[in-house]
Amino acid sequence: MTTVTLNGDPMNTNGELPKPGDVAPEFELTGGDLQTVRLSDHANRKVLLNIVPSLDTPTCAASARCFNEAFADRKDVVVLVISADLPFAQGRFCSTKGLDNVIPLSMMKDRRFAEDYGVLLVDGPLAGLAARAVVLVDEAGTVMYTQLVEDIADEPDYSAVLAALA
Repeated sequence: MTTVTLNGDPMNTNGELPKPGDVAPEFELTGGDLQTVRLSDHANRKVLLNIVPSLDTPTCAASARCFNEAFADRKDVVVLVISADLPFAQGRFCSTKGLDNVIPLSMMKDRRFAEDYGVLLVDGPLAGLAARAVVLVDEAGTVMYTQLVEDIADEPDYSAVLAALA
């Protein structure tokens, strides 16, 4: 269990992020077409998991926009933005914001992804959602880098994420 905060108020996750060197847990999330998307669908590419509580918040939107821009010219990295939002809302958000370099995925069917990655909030006002985190997975499915954002209202350390890819 790890403690994060929301504007200074503590909340707990169900566990801890995988560590660099660990095999990234396989997952099944829901894409915009309501089809199942797995981590293994992106084998042979680096995968950036931008895990957010909901795209419909300023901080989550900012991270999606930042990663959308940062990886616009990177064909070797796929960016998955993962939240509890419905796929329809995620798609509408991405299309209205011009986010075409990220793939939104939903935890609408279950929370196993958040459980397996140790980011499921188990108490507090956001219980049942995911804490804000970034996980970078290499082409072989091994975790390269992780970042759990201490306060959910804060953005990730983008420069650290980009440095991990250098």
